[in-house]
Parts: sequence; structure tokens; C-alpha cells
Amino acid sequence: MGEDRGRASPLKNFVAGGVAGACLLLAGHPLDTIKVRLQTQPRSSCTVLYTGTYDCFRKTVSKEGLLGLYKGMGAPLAGVAPMMAISFFGFGLGKQLQQTDLNSPLTHTQVFLSGCLAGVFTTVIVAPGERIKCLLQVQASGGKLKYSGPLDCAVRLYKEQGIRSVYKGTVLTLIRDVPSNGLYFLTYEYLKRALTPEGQSVSQLSTPNILLAGGVAGILNWTIALPPDVLKSNFQTGEFVKKSGGHVTFLQMNCARMCVCVFSCRGEVQRFA
Repeated sequence: MGEDRGRASPLKNFVAGGVAGACLLLAGHPLDTIKVRLQTQPRSSCTVLYTGTYDCFRKTVSKEGLLGLYKGMGAPLAGVAPMMAISFFGFGLGKQLQQTDLNSPLTHTQVFLSGCLAGVFTTVIVAPGERIKCLLQVQASGGKLKYSGPLDCAVRLYKEQGIRSVYKGTVLTLIRDVPSNGLYFLTYEYLKRALTPEGQSVSQLSTPNILLAGGVAGILNWTIALPPDVLKSNFQTGEFVKKSGGHVTFLQMNCARMCVCVFSCRGEVQRFA
């Protein structure tokens, strides 16, 4: 699975990745806002803020307008170009480290591991961007605006808790992105080759087939990314809680809840669907 194609310049990769990522954000961020609000809404026995995806969409638009669906997009938009560039760099590096013979195609396992390496590399940018994005997405639903925007959020997080607060949720981001990126690249590379007519090169694959390969890969990506994403969203938007003897983090205070959340991820997937 390792057909060598002509290498584009790093600048072209950066620009292409930035444009593609911006299009992805514009199309997908409203759904991401709904997803995060459903994941982090209070789960009391008396009241439920949102009963489902459509109810969350309706209440968000009614209360905040269509722009409410794009809350928190500034941080991921600023980092999408370098993130995409780093992702493909990590994937290419992973293939290069494992491919001893350029004439021998990579195995499925090697492609998967290369994608996992891409997930490790992108976490440096993704984790703080996700932290800021999630906080901005959920603050409006709580009725109190603590941050005026992405930059204000980043500065205040750093002032309050230091760099560790900005990178809060990094481990859960790794747990989400490493295997999901591996599965994404594996599925994408496999389908591209499966859809390529015999006697033709993968580079000649039609645009609809490329979109099909990317779409299926994205669906499979989220099937394994969603459960840890639920944990990540709750952890990154959780407050530090005071307790006698010092501060206890959200993770420590809600360990049991997070474990239950793991085992009930099936319900989260069904509700978001």
C-alpha cells in the first residue's frame, strides 16, 4: 500500500491543507457545536437541557442565531493549516520509517501505524485548540459568557492555571486521535486502491471516488473517536473543584462518572445520530 508519487512542495501542502481544513470547519463546525453541547450538558434527574440533536440545534439558533453554531471556531481555524500539514508530514514520516524497500508496498498494519504517528504529531496543536473551542461552545448554553473570544480564553486560562490548563485534556486527545487517525488513513488508502480501475494509477482516481473514500474513512474514524471524545469534552470543560485539603481536578472528582461514560458510549452514539 505504498505507491510513491511526486512530492508536492511543503508550501503547496500547507496551502492545500489550510484551504481543505477551512472548508471542513465551515461545513462541520455547526454539528461539532451541537455534539459538544450534547456531550457536556448537565445530566440531572429532573431536567435535561437538550433532548436530542434537533432540539439542541433549534434552541441554539433560537437563542443565539445561526452564528451561535459557529462559536469557538476561531481557535481551530487558526490552527487548521499547520495541523493538516503536520498530519500529512507525520503520516509520510511514518511510512518512510517503516518502508525499507521503496519497491515493496506497505502492509495494512504499517499504514495504520503511520496514521497513528500523524495523530501523535497533531495533538500538539489540536489539544489546546479543542480546549478553547469546547469552552467557548458551552459557555453560552450555561447563560454566562466568561470569555469574549479564543484569544481572551487562551490568555485567561494561562493566567489562571498556567500552560497545563491550556493543554488540559491532552492525554484524552491522544487516546481519541491516535487510533482514529490510524483507522482513517488505513481506510482511505485502502479504498483509494480498491476503487482504482485495473491498469490505472491511484493519482488518476476520479474526484467522486476520492470523496467516497474520504467520506467512508471519516465515518469509521468517528466510530472509534466518539467515546473518548465524550470524555475529552467533559474533562476540558469541567471546573476545578475545591475540597478540604486542596484542589481536586475534574478527572479525579468524576472518575466514576467517566468510567460509566465509557461503558455507555453506545447510548451517546445513538443519541447524536
